[in-house]
Amino acid sequence: MASSLQAVPITSHKHDPAWKHVQMFKDGEKVQLKCIYCGKLFKGGGIHRIKEHLAGQKGNASTCLRTPADVRMLMQKSLDGAVAKKRRKLKNGEEVTTATNPLSGGIQTPYSDQDGLSTGVQLIANPVVVEPCSSLIVDHDRGDSFIRNVERKKRGRPSKGSLALAKATAELVPAANGFDSVVQKTSYVHVAIAQFIYDAGVPLDSVNSIYFRPMLDAIASQGITGFAPPSYHDLRGCLLKSLLDGVRAQADHYERTWARTGCSVLVEEWSTDKGKVLVNFLASCPEGAMFLKSVDITTMIHSPDAIFEMLKEVVEEVGVTNVLQVVTANEDRYAIAGRKLCEVYPTMYWAPCAASSIHLMLQDFGEIEWIKAAIDQSKAITRFVYNHSAVLNMVRRYTYGMDLVVPCATRSATNFSSLKRMVELRHNLLALISSQEWVDSLYSKMEGGLVMLDYTSDDSFWSSCSMIVRLMDPLLQILRLVRSEKRRAMGYLYAGIYRAKETLKKELGKRESYLDYWNVIDHRWEENRHVPLLAAGFHLNPKFFYVIEGDLPGDIGSGMFDCIERLVPDTKVQDKISKELNSYKNAVGDFGRNMAIRARDALLPAEWWSTYGGGCPNLSRLAIRIFSQRCSLMHCKRDLIPFEQLHDSKNSLEHQWLKDLVFTQYNLRLRQLSQRSEEPDNVDPISFDVSESVEEWIMSSDLGSSDWMALDPPSSDAVLLKPSRDDIEELGDGRFDDYEIFGGAKDEEENI
Repeated sequence: MASSLQAVPITSHKHDPAWKHVQMFKDGEKVQLKCIYCGKLFKGGGIHRIKEHLAGQKGNASTCLRTPADVRMLMQKSLDGAVAKKRRKLKNGEEVTTATNPLSGGIQTPYSDQDGLSTGVQLIANPVVVEPCSSLIVDHDRGDSFIRNVERKKRGRPSKGSLALAKATAELVPAANGFDSVVQKTSYVHVAIAQFIYDAGVPLDSVNSIYFRPMLDAIASQGITGFAPPSYHDLRGCLLKSLLDGVRAQADHYERTWARTGCSVLVEEWSTDKGKVLVNFLASCPEGAMFLKSVDITTMIHSPDAIFEMLKEVVEEVGVTNVLQVVTANEDRYAIAGRKLCEVYPTMYWAPCAASSIHLMLQDFGEIEWIKAAIDQSKAITRFVYNHSAVLNMVRRYTYGMDLVVPCATRSATNFSSLKRMVELRHNLLALISSQEWVDSLYSKMEGGLVMLDYTSDDSFWSSCSMIVRLMDPLLQILRLVRSEKRRAMGYLYAGIYRAKETLKKELGKRESYLDYWNVIDHRWEENRHVPLLAAGFHLNPKFFYVIEGDLPGDIGSGMFDCIERLVPDTKVQDKISKELNSYKNAVGDFGRNMAIRARDALLPAEWWSTYGGGCPNLSRLAIRIFSQRCSLMHCKRDLIPFEQLHDSKNSLEHQWLKDLVFTQYNLRLRQLSQRSEEPDNVDPISFDVSESVEEWIMSSDLGSSDWMALDPPSSDAVLLKPSRDDIEELGDGRFDDYEIFGGAKDEEENI
């Protein structure tokens, strides 16, 4: 792509579904669009041409061969809907939606200026039933109410069945008087969706799926008439086959990149409700993660030899030359099997899950007496808040919609993340308990309210909480990095552990004090510390390498050399890499350019090597392969995927159907992880969807009559006023010159 092109963000007002599958660039005043699947650049033709490209419709654009099947189907439906709409417009002429005034029952509306001036919105009576619309919103901040947006009515006469359903669903919405009835009813479309979700038992967070909105767009593109929903047999047959083909095409694309980046085999063990122990195998690379298969290991769970044979089989299926590491749980049986695997295949590594190690550190720190006391006091506050709707409403008003509890993957991470949130909202809570609204409230006199007052007005409580946040925040930063789907943590993990220990030393001061905390980290990090990939990642990351003064600590250099010998079997190439390391060390050639120096902090390590490593091709290839690996398991949601049914099936046809269904479902969820924003889902902390990790923060001993309908919903767009720095930026602050943190060898020599 030409260097003059500048990326341009796609604004929210672009509603065509094709905008989600392109990138926009500007070349001067000209706008160009790029397909995110094949990379083809379009210099004209607009979004319609891109849509034809994605749909595979011949005419104005070439066909994209990499478009997923579900996307291709959506684009084709959108094109068909646009054609049908144009034909109806030519036949019937332009129509305008009718909106009647519920106050007067006629066409005279409150949207006309009282002085007789027209607002520009003409409302025409129509005998057909008007669908209440959520886009009719009254802006109370202006002197007169007005319509922000009036949707055009779908053309065509609805069928009798559609009218009956519309009437039945509309009756579910309580009636109201005046214009507010339109706002309260919102849309019986929403009610119909909710009715389906509740009846089918679909998890409520399914609306956060990246596939939810495209589904609605595809349905809407068909209009009211002429759309037949898929049948049961369609879902079991042709539609599953279509999506399966798309998922396999995506998997083939991933596999083609393994030659350059390599991949990590992820081994995720879990237990079903019926007590089966299953293992899901995934292959992960920068393009995305791919679910390979599920294996029932219930009968061999305690046999390292059986586990080794299972790992060996999967590695051979993926390709020995493609696999750089196998990541498993931090358990002895996997460690034994993993080491044996590395003996059989000396060109790869076994690594324990880094995220699990961090979670265990947080769990151990949470058991320290003074830390546990502060967490328990914080839980006492939140348990009272989250069990009384009036109190929770007040808290959310004073915190501008921010919740006190932050749901995370584990209880230990939830503990420290929620404690940090409470420290950030300290002044908001103090403003609440000192307000007249709180003083006059009955809840301020209740036992829980008095406890809340005692703790939130206690400086020693906040002092302890602030100290805990300062001590544990570096570990939370590492946790966010290793769980990120947008950038690989391999080049940052070693530095992250260094910063965590550096913070403990700085905050606690006395050696005997911080060494106790270091021991917790060292105990849980022991297995990870011996993974040479982490040391090599630190060595090859220009952000950290060039700020080190003097010689590198011995284990970093040894880890680098170990990776060269293990990952590059050809001795001639090993020798070339050894020479190229000196060029990197001395910033020779392109490494020393001002652009490369500035980019040390701006680019991710793999991007930096891809851009400036051309003069050292062998070292650059190795660096890119190392930085392309994951440090932890993924733990994608498995609910409502029929794993148990797959392993219990006794019919060969049904077994293969379930196998393809599981393969399709799990890979669609993995694709969603890679495309989703780094921001957490908008999930209410009191929801049962996250109850396991937040239970101790919201549970109540008295499940009496609490009115959930009086609860204001949490804000979906609330943000902290305090700006947060990027985790990677904070890792780069300061130098790496404390040899006691690296291992103490240099420190001991100086003391002799």
